[in-house]
Amino acid sequence: MRGAATATDKWRERILAEALAHVAFDGWHDKTLKAAADKAGASDAELKAAFPRGVADALLFFSSEADRQAVEAIEAADLKPMKVRERVTFAVRQRVEAVMKHKEAARRGAAVFALPQHALDGTTAVYRTVDALWRAVGDTSADFNFYTKRLLLSGVYTTTMLYWFADNSEDAADTWKFLDRRIADVMQIEKVKAQVTKFAEGLPNPLTILGTLRYPKR
Repeated sequence: MRGAATATDKWRERILAEALAHVAFDGWHDKTLKAAADKAGASDAELKAAFPRGVADALLFFSSEADRQAVEAIEAADLKPMKVRERVTFAVRQRVEAVMKHKEAARRGAAVFALPQHALDGTTAVYRTVDALWRAVGDTSADFNFYTKRLLLSGVYTTTMLYWFADNSEDAADTWKFLDRRIADVMQIEKVKAQVTKFAEGLPNPLTILGTLRYPKR
């Protein structure tokens, strides 16, 4: 849940709402933002304060708003009966559905983030999304698993979004099937990783072996 909105926050919301009505046709451009700001009644200074870097900041805000909506939907659901796999699947689905009404805007936004000059922003947006989803489903890991979970989910999330962009099936049915397959793949990886970890724990310490080789007993 976010805190009280500032004047700049409100301008961001208004300008984004106006922009989303046009980017599906005109794309994410500074001219589109300027037209949206004019329609929202924002001055050039207010537009600059809302999105200092223009399109890049507008897209990050668009992504964060979708994250917020997805998290609210996840937190409103009863996750207790769900297994981790089901929770994660549900979370990714909520994130896709958060931009369902703005599919073309989301697709064009992904194309902008794929450009070299916006690659870092794109990576930032994906990380924030998967981190928000993991936290929403109750993840409290703080060790190496914290990073591996987010890395694996970023792959699931990005490929699912890309699949959805090209999916014309009714109610995105094919996308949800694709998501199920991707989650199954990840769970298999986690299973293998656990087996390897267990096997490695039974092996002798390699440093001890090296020490023995370097300083053999007399």
